[in-house]
Amino acid sequence: MTTQPRDGGAPSQTLSRGIRILELLADSHGSLTIDDVAARLGVHRSIAYRLLRTLEHHGLVVRDRNGRVALGARMAALAAGVAHDLQAEALPELTAVANELGMTCFLAVLDHDECVTLVSVEPRHAVAPVAQRPGARHPVTAGAPGKAILTLVPDAEWPADATDGLRDAVARASRRGYATSHDEVIPSLESVAVPLALHGREPAAIAVVHVASPLGHAEIAARLERSGRAVRDALGG
Repeated sequence: MTTQPRDGGAPSQTLSRGIRILELLADSHGSLTIDDVAARLGVHRSIAYRLLRTLEHHGLVVRDRNGRVALGARMAALAAGVAHDLQAEALPELTAVANELGMTCFLAVLDHDECVTLVSVEPRHAVAPVAQRPGARHPVTAGAPGKAILTLVPDAEWPADATDGLRDAVARASRRGYATSHDEVIPSLESVAVPLALHGREPAAIAVVHVASPLGHAEIAARLERSGRAVRDALGG
């Protein structure tokens, strides 16, 4: 499921490094020093500094008074434009599920070999809701959303490292209509996800993540599926 450059040429190293910095900052859920960025990229500090200055110029990153860098507000504007209609139709459904079940509800989409959170909603009255930030990503071979998405992907297009155990788990998810996971992506957390097949779009999933719940997986999945049908209907199938 890895996409190669359309012109068959090698990708730009500078652009790739800049994008990687944005991914590092998104995954960090906070700020990093220039030295942190350089170390994680495996480049000299001066190279990391020049890349960050360019990203800062475009408003994609910001630096605080101590020189630490974080994602800038411009990133939120760019993210809001990704699949805008899908986000707009999904948001009310995610909000309803989050508040009804008391769990963080999110929409994940397939991006190459990864599962990426497109939009998420935390429950309104939860004491300590689980954060699932838009832009968060993990291998599609891990977690309930990944398994749910893989039920929509032909076997021949699966990542090469897919194990027999994963194939069995996806087969079970396909039969019952939902996938589950525990302790796979974030320690101590459980997730339930249902696949969301949308015409002309990458495979997706609607999921919840929580610490513990008196509700059974099937009951949670049934509620997610109702929201999935509403989103599909709103987008015309």
